[in-house]
Amino acid sequence: MNYYGFITAVATFCIIGIFHPLVIKAEYCFGTKCWWAFLLTGLVFIGLSLIVASQMLSIVLGVVGCSCLWSILEIFQQKKRVKRGWFPMNPKRKKDYE
Repeated sequence: MNYYGFITAVATFCIIGIFHPLVIKAEYCFGTKCWWAFLLTGLVFIGLSLIVASQMLSIVLGVVGCSCLWSILEIFQQKKRVKRGWFPMNPKRKKDYE
């Protein structure tokens, strides 16, 4: 039996579940200026996925890398959600939302 599909699905579900609050927390603490950290991390994970010998590990690293890159878009969307009042605003960075 081949379990790669099931393992990939579970890993992807967990990774997305981790990145959702990570993006919210990153935007709250740092604003949108932390987008470059997601870019660098994503590129590193994608690069690692290309050189790792294990097929399963390569898949998981690729999913993490793509989730990091997707988080760049989400961090800017999160700022819009904060402006709409859907999420709490960091009072130390009120001027960022004007």
